[in-house]
Amino acid sequence: MTLASETTTTTATTTATTATTTATTVQLRLTDGWFTVCDLAALTPGRGVAALLPDGHQVALFLDRTGRMYAIDNRDPFSGAAVLSRGLTGTHQDRPFVASPLLKQRFDLESGQCLDDETVRVATYEVRAL
Repeated sequence: MTLASETTTTTATTTATTATTTATTVQLRLTDGWFTVCDLAALTPGRGVAALLPDGHQVALFLDRTGRMYAIDNRDPFSGAAVLSRGLTGTHQDRPFVASPLLKQRFDLESGQCLDDETVRVATYEVRAL
């Protein structure tokens, strides 16, 4: 897997390219700028990783098998537990999602929208690899 050294998007994703890179860290855009979350090596395709933000909130980071990264709030709004990073990933109508390990609601990894209850959404973060 290779990532472009400064690739970003307008929502919660970053896209991999075939260019050779030396990207080693994952960063999130917060209100006061970019925050280094973890080493890129900590992300495994198809699995989530939880990270603590400076304000005490948790973020769930995901890397899919195509090299795209996603970052959403780790708190499951239905149970209140910080568990979304432990959920199962998949796709529905070509949209990537994570299913909560507790109550199984699915959250779109790009928009944060709950696929099972249109009134519920989790926060998303812009993410990049440097």
